Amino acid sequence: MASPTRSSNHRASVSVLLGAAGVLAVPGAVAVARQAAGVHLLDAAYAIPVAAVCGTAALLLVRGARGRIRATLERAGGRGRARAGLILGVAAICVALSAAVAVGFYEVLLRLEG
Repeated sequence: MASPTRSSNHRASVSVLLGAAGVLAVPGAVAVARQAAGVHLLDAAYAIPVAAVCGTAALLLVRGARGRIRATLERAGGRGRARAGLILGVAAICVALSAAVAVGFYEVLLRLEG
């Protein structure tokens, strides 16, 4: 039976990619809204669910990566990538929540104004 190599924990790598995508989704949408003429800043709110889904998926993949690390008795590797995926996943969810709160307050202010 072949033993896994040190870099065979793909869940940890994918969790880092999804976490980074989740963290960059809302700021990227804001940057696109500032550069494009036909896109308004409020249209950047469509990136909030993207950030939330990417962050949640990253956290689920970190859970699977840690299970693989335990199951292979640390031979699978990827502990550092799993930690980075955890941090980025939590940060993506925080970005999504803070953007949702900002959009929510904006809507409340618009309703109170008119």
